[in-house]
Amino acid sequence: MADITSEFLAAELEVAERLRAGRSKMLEPQDLPGRYGRVIRAIDRLLERVNCGAVVAGGWAVWRHGYLGRVTQDVDIVIPADRIDELLRVAAVSGFTVLPARAGIWPKLLHKESGINVDILPEGAIPGTSSKPAPTPIPHPARLGAEGSHLTYIHLCGLIELKLAAGRTRDESDVIELIRANANQIDTLREHLRGVHDHYGAYFDSLVTRAIEETD
Repeated sequence: MADITSEFLAAELEVAERLRAGRSKMLEPQDLPGRYGRVIRAIDRLLERVNCGAVVAGGWAVWRHGYLGRVTQDVDIVIPADRIDELLRVAAVSGFTVLPARAGIWPKLLHKESGINVDILPEGAIPGTSSKPAPTPIPHPARLGAEGSHLTYIHLCGLIELKLAAGRTRDESDVIELIRANANQIDTLREHLRGVHDHYGAYFDSLVTRAIEETD
């Protein structure tokens, strides 16, 4: 995380304005402005070297799918389980620091040039908490929209699936905003989530109700 200085704040405000003005043209992660675009392109170089695709999840995917107020300082990416060790080795000699791992914490990188953290969401890991784990693991990124050996945004169904799996208050708020921004896709989302697990279907329906009630 960069130090909070007047220069840092000015740069972030400039990025925010560019995001607001250019969202209709920023269709891919590589289109993000400033240091966010730089870290995306640096991750792309890692993915090319380890020959795998990955998807951007988390706050940037929430922004891309319509919740314009949801930007973040980090980049969350879903990586295939069989590529994580190799990606970490390559990252350590390619402009990233592999941050010290703690028990139960997923891998995290620091992009040295931009100061941005990259949170790795491993395929097969169980989201949620120790007291309330998700009923399903993180899918392979190919099921979430990954293509080729570069970053793409996670598709909306997969994003909401991961948000419901995590189940935090912040994730619920994101889902409610995504429901409002994509009201014409509620039936498609419900069908997808019920096909993954009954829990997600019921959870989603409760948030649809909240989205309607809290709008009134």
